Amino acid sequence: MFKKKIVNDPIYGFITIPDGIIFRLIEHPWFQRLRRIEQLGVTHLVYPGAIHTRFHHTLGAMHLMHKAIETLRSKDVEITEKEEESAKLAILLHDIGHGPLSHNLEHSIVHHISHEDMSSIFMEKLNKEFNGELSLAMKIFRNKYHKKFLHQLVSSQLDVDRLDYLTRDTFFTGVSEGVVGYDRIINMLNVAGGNLVVEAKGIYSIEKFIIARRIMYWQVYLHKTVLSAMELVVNIFDRAKEVAANGDELFCTPALRMFIYNNFNKKDFEKNTDLVNTFAMLDDHDIMSCIKVWINHPDYVLSTLSDWLINRRLYVTLLQKEPFNPNKIKQLAKSAKSKYGLTDKNVSYFVFSGEVENAIYKHDKITATGGHINILYPDGKISDITKASDYPGAEELDKITHKHFLCYPKGL
Repeated sequence: MFKKKIVNDPIYGFITIPDGIIFRLIEHPWFQRLRRIEQLGVTHLVYPGAIHTRFHHTLGAMHLMHKAIETLRSKDVEITEKEEESAKLAILLHDIGHGPLSHNLEHSIVHHISHEDMSSIFMEKLNKEFNGELSLAMKIFRNKYHKKFLHQLVSSQLDVDRLDYLTRDTFFTGVSEGVVGYDRIINMLNVAGGNLVVEAKGIYSIEKFIIARRIMYWQVYLHKTVLSAMELVVNIFDRAKEVAANGDELFCTPALRMFIYNNFNKKDFEKNTDLVNTFAMLDDHDIMSCIKVWINHPDYVLSTLSDWLINRRLYVTLLQKEPFNPNKIKQLAKSAKSKYGLTDKNVSYFVFSGEVENAIYKHDKITATGGHINILYPDGKISDITKASDYPGAEELDKITHKHFLCYPKGL
């Protein structure tokens, strides 16, 4: 008998989960693991409400996928039941390859492999387990299906992934400047020439969407104190791997030990199912439990950095458009060496600089994430949002901004 499950979501209200492959996938341990991975990593150290998970996000994105498909069907876009189911599966699986703390440790636990690549590897394993029922979802996810707009709903510069995470992150951080009109945007979607477009009536909602993303990056995702916490987590993990490489004993959960004492790449995961299973056991609890224990490790750098994170003694972080004066960095490093008894080699864990980029929209080339946001006019004309907009700052919508940051301990 066909049944439907209901989930009460704080953003959208009731989300319906149909019985069948979608429900069975959500019940799978690998998907349930997303309950234990926070959507915004350590951002809660700045915005205490930001403790929502990847599980929340993927269910929300699936709900928006359902709404988008309903809208397109109402405009005579042909989408079969199988295509709808597979598009929902694709969006449910788009983040399944995320490691602990989401993006914060993406390039620290494994090397030269993105979470998108990991998601693809997970899909391959799951497709075998589900006897090929995910095959079409994988084609849509990888942009190998002839209806390109289905992939663009999953991954593009205007997809249900972005619509959900902006809406959800805004809600849980309380940053109202990031609010987007997701419902109106979805209702303005259409398909032209096989590609996803937005009807001209929705142009102002798209302008607001791009501007809101820009604001959220500087106010939340790249907020200077969030950067401080992110860099601290990465430094802790890098130091832990350095301690392990020196042959010193380090407390780890069984799953984390595999990745602390070894370096794996994409090929290792593709050919080793046991390694994939081990990665699937990793979540935020592994990382934070170990960091709590590392506070008492004899390695001074590891114990100090771990203590700072657990007790929220974050780096002072400066953010500016121009590179920092090298003499200023040298002076801070000298002070840190003196205060903490550091060597030239390990002072970089305490004083360092870097650069971040805010590239919200790119119209000059077809990108890996789906190309342009195109506006469809009643006469059939199609125009990129930067050309269609009469917003006074329209030429700035695709502007790439670079900023430099400098981190150092408090009290220097």
